[in-house]
Amino acid sequence: MEPRLFDAHCHLDLMAYPNAVADETAAIGLGVFDCGVDPRDFAAAKKRASRYPNIIAGVGLHPWWLADGRCGPAEVNLLCKVAAQERYIGEVGLDFSARFAGSEPLQMQALDRLCDALAQCPLAGRVISIHAVRSAGTVLDVLESHGLLIPNPDSPAIIFHWFSGTSDELARARNVGCYFSVNDRMLATKRGREYARQIPLNRLLLETDAPAEANAETSAQSLIRSLTWTSTRIASLKNCDAKHIESAVLANVHSVFGLR
Repeated sequence: MEPRLFDAHCHLDLMAYPNAVADETAAIGLGVFDCGVDPRDFAAAKKRASRYPNIIAGVGLHPWWLADGRCGPAEVNLLCKVAAQERYIGEVGLDFSARFAGSEPLQMQALDRLCDALAQCPLAGRVISIHAVRSAGTVLDVLESHGLLIPNPDSPAIIFHWFSGTSDELARARNVGCYFSVNDRMLATKRGREYARQIPLNRLLLETDAPAEANAETSAQSLIRSLTWTSTRIASLKNCDAKHIESAVLANVHSVFGLR
């Protein structure tokens, strides 16, 4: 079934009933990029996704998990080993906000090692969903240093999820061909709305980043409501019809994720 909407960044593993949500997304035609936050959970996520053509599982390691000690060197090693063979990379990146002060070197080392692994084992059609809080420029520097921003058939599609960097960083990411996945909470701020207005239609994706809290009860219908609200709000910001937004986003989904 062709998805009528696609959530380009959510976390089934963090939902209270991930298998039930997976069943529901398949039944109602919602596509999902299930972004991993801990590489130890990826095997189960990939097994679940194999049962559903509408779900894509990505291996990831959230910088928060590194910063607070939930993951360490062994998990970074596992991430790099698995990601080198995988097309879809879930939530990875850097978070330099004040609450994680002191963990920047650890985060940088992990991202650098991951990018090195990806550069050493290129795969056509690879997708990376990036978390970058107060660090978008640094993330772009790391990606660039490993040649991952050079346009060629093996270059990954880079998605900045819930972009919150500076306007100069937005322009830089946009100019090197990155994609941006936008959610309703991003549109709650004046800056987020302005960034959504500036993102070219051919680089726009929609996301929910659900659940808002770990183990929260979530439904596929709530994901659809969030995505629909976001597309309607972006349409208003861009002075066009919501169906035009959804059509452009689906075209981008096909291009990025290779859906048929």
